[in-house]
Amino acid sequence: MTDLQITGLAKSYGPAARVLDGLDLTVPGGALTAVLGPSGCGKTTMLRIIAGFLRADAGTVTLGGRTLGGPGVHLPPERRRIGIVPQEGALFPHLSVARNVAFGLTALDRGQRARCVEEMLELVGLAGYGDRMPHELSGGQQQRIALARALAPQPQLVLLDEPFNALDSALRAGVRADVRAALQATGATAVLVTHDQQEALSTADLVAVVRDGRVAQCATPEEVYRRPADPWVAGFVGDAVTVTGTAQAGTATTALGSIPLADPPGGLREGLVLLRPEQLQLAEPASTQAQGTVTDVRFYGHDAMVTVTVDGLREPVEVRVPGPALVGPGGRTGIRVTGEATFHPASA
Repeated sequence: MTDLQITGLAKSYGPAARVLDGLDLTVPGGALTAVLGPSGCGKTTMLRIIAGFLRADAGTVTLGGRTLGGPGVHLPPERRRIGIVPQEGALFPHLSVARNVAFGLTALDRGQRARCVEEMLELVGLAGYGDRMPHELSGGQQQRIALARALAPQPQLVLLDEPFNALDSALRAGVRADVRAALQATGATAVLVTHDQQEALSTADLVAVVRDGRVAQCATPEEVYRRPADPWVAGFVGDAVTVTGTAQAGTATTALGSIPLADPPGGLREGLVLLRPEQLQLAEPASTQAQGTVTDVRFYGHDAMVTVTVDGLREPVEVRVPGPALVGPGGRTGIRVTGEATFHPASA
């Protein structure tokens, strides 16, 4: 299997610029893992170390059991069997599409190269585009050609460095789906670096959230979203509703009412109760324990986000409702909670 194993990775750019601080990450063979985090958290530095463009100060990188980098070991990029899809495709402008895809196939004869190029173009949905030049392609087509070029040499690992940033929102979802389908068809292990939470959750098999040079949580997209490791992860990966509460016997008592907990702590504990906006529902004030006043409504088409100042809470909460909201700013509403919350005990 082509598992990627990163252990204790550290990298600094000077005494006061520590970017990676003992980062650990395991990517199972054949999986697409999204590395998600804010700017400056070390995502791109990690990617460049995996590719061999940078040397780590400490730690090891192994791929399929083979050490790529570590104490006394640093394989050059061309010996790592890693394909790279950079931002904006970075195709060779003077080469045709076919010659771009064939660029890394130096070990094959002419006939084998031609067959491989045809297979790769068909895989990414651009069969027949081999004679075109890069400037004749749309941004989404250029990204698919960049993926075909990365996959053609049959790498053990594909690294995607925020490859959809330059695409408009209408193209992005379609190209993401095409890229995911192509990776699945080849069984390639892949790492996608992104700062787009929606992109990470909708595309990857695993999501690794990086904070201050370390992985704060690595799990399936659903686990990261529904069971965040801490309040910071909850707030970074999607919208979060946070209220204080007291947990006891699997239930938290809060200003929003009694809320069942996933993985409740033992005993009586004070802490933060984490919910998602879609777990809150607007209701008739007389029918709920929690009541408040609507202060803002933001309509997004498929849903709306309603901000409510709840009686007894210092901070307002946000409620995601399907379609248009039936109550406007200044209106009174009740709030009902559905599902389970995540509880994080207060620090001792």
